[in-house]
Amino acid sequence: MRDNIPSRSFPVVNVLLILVNLIVFVYGVMLGRYYNDFIFANSVIPAQLVAVGFTGEQLARLTTAMFLHGGWLHVLSNMLYLWIFGDNVEGRMGHFKYLLFYLLTGYLATITHVFSSPFSEVPLIGASGAIAGVLGAYLILYPRAKVLTLIFIFVFIQVVPIPAVIFLGVWFIIQILSGAASLTSQAAQGVAFWAHTGGFVAGMLLVKLFARRDEYINYQ
Repeated sequence: MRDNIPSRSFPVVNVLLILVNLIVFVYGVMLGRYYNDFIFANSVIPAQLVAVGFTGEQLARLTTAMFLHGGWLHVLSNMLYLWIFGDNVEGRMGHFKYLLFYLLTGYLATITHVFSSPFSEVPLIGASGAIAGVLGAYLILYPRAKVLTLIFIFVFIQVVPIPAVIFLGVWFIIQILSGAASLTSQAAQGVAFWAHTGGFVAGMLLVKLFARRDEYINYQ
């Protein structure tokens, strides 16, 4: 639902990223039966990228693919994660550095997926890789923060504050296990788990190059 860390300033870049993703998705829905053509023209196709290399067109696709989504659940779940975790990461980095960080981890996430499936002709779309980078950065910056999470137990609903290190750690482990399964199971290949993994690791490794050195705050 949310975390327990207030935003330091208005997260203008994070809000703009969410709006752009939603606008692009709504535009795609309005295209109707032409949306698939729109996706193929602006997504990353691993086999194509491997064949032609990093041409101008392919570099453009690395960016446009991050703003395409396959359905309402896909885009809304991604934007929820970005809304919860992105504002605080932006607050520590500043607006411009946060945008650079978001795009860079998104590119590295995409490249990780291409390495894992170099002959795939299935288009890669979605903001998940870049958002995974934001999650990795959040884990390093705010490991003791709490994430208020809805837990469904039969007919009962509980709101549980889960430490970020556990919430994001479990999420990361799921991505690794699912990515390993996708290498051998056709059924598990519909989600780019290795892009998530690559983005998360990139976020953890690069965060200190972008974030300001602030005093430690023990969030309870």
